[in-house]
Amino acid sequence: MSVTATLPLNRVAARILSIDTVRGIVMVIMALDHTRDFIHLNGFFYNATDLNTTTPSLFLTRWVTHFCAPTFVFLAGTSAYLMSLKKTKPELSVFLLTRGVWLMFVDITVVNLIIWFDITFSVTALEVIWATGVGMVILSGLLFLPPRLVLTLGLLILFGHNATDSVSFQPGTALDTLWSMLHRPNAIPLGSGRIAITMYPVLPWIGILILGYCLGELFSPDVEPAKRSRMLRWIGMVAITVFVLIRALNRYGDPVPWAVQKTPLFTLFSFINVTKYPPSLLFTLITLGPALLLLSWLEGKRANWMNFFIVYGRVPLFYFLVHFLLIHVLSVLLLMSDGIPWSSINFQNKTAGAMPDHGLSLGLTYGVWILVILVMYPLCKAYGRIKNRSRSPIWSYL
Repeated sequence: MSVTATLPLNRVAARILSIDTVRGIVMVIMALDHTRDFIHLNGFFYNATDLNTTTPSLFLTRWVTHFCAPTFVFLAGTSAYLMSLKKTKPELSVFLLTRGVWLMFVDITVVNLIIWFDITFSVTALEVIWATGVGMVILSGLLFLPPRLVLTLGLLILFGHNATDSVSFQPGTALDTLWSMLHRPNAIPLGSGRIAITMYPVLPWIGILILGYCLGELFSPDVEPAKRSRMLRWIGMVAITVFVLIRALNRYGDPVPWAVQKTPLFTLFSFINVTKYPPSLLFTLITLGPALLLLSWLEGKRANWMNFFIVYGRVPLFYFLVHFLLIHVLSVLLLMSDGIPWSSINFQNKTAGAMPDHGLSLGLTYGVWILVILVMYPLCKAYGRIKNRSRSPIWSYL
């Protein structure tokens, strides 16, 4: 998004470059996780972070992608603040409300069709786009509260939501359904054999988006770049330090404690193996901390390598939808190359058509990931040009 209407050109460029570069980096890494899911041998049928069965390369392939979703949602909040520099609060509130509802609709329709290839929608997964949309709807109302109160609410959600990990309700009740939407991954029956999977319970993601919005204040016109970089670095280091201290205590912040393993390396893996569904306090600290350090380091930089990632970072929704579609199509073509006819691929089996004992080695999966990224580059660049040339407000939703 552009804020050239209200800020000096040199400050705007730095801001857009740093934020879009970080967003682009995590989106490129995101494709690695989705490629692993669909292309790696038995990708849909194993847990890459299960220390009893994983390997170091497989664990790290999965673990590094943990940075994607929280950074993506956090920066969505920051972008909302940047929009407030050229919109009134009522205007921004309406935009966030309508865009949030739009993203929720896209998630339960387009995203789910791309993920499952199931035209009957027997499974509806509430994914990161859904959580981002819900967060925007909530933020649209919070805009009118005092900024310190909004920040306090975000911090309370971040640091307090794990205190409710043991809360549960009678399965099938309205409270159980509501709690599944807010904080507990679950499969909710929808009737006629259809289910909704709350993969991204929204409460912690709302907190992350709120905090991203509050961080946007560092990008106000009266904040000097050196101070902004220093503050980002300080917050990032504090987040990582707090992670280490709380994780070492092994009593709060994540529902799964760490434990000594068979080797020092796997003990380290246990220490950093924190819960994403929903994102625990420790998961959020260890992912957003480094992201903030990266933002600090990129402040004011004009390196050529950044342009590669900016192409992806400026068209996040387009990239998300098209790269997912491309990867899923490649997975189906891989099955057919193994001699599996289209008629034998079951897209209603909650595994998006994946079959056991089919797929590529991890090394070849990395090769497919690189191919996907390279194919997406000209597509994102062309789409970005079209979007930049248009003056229609509809592009703000796309």
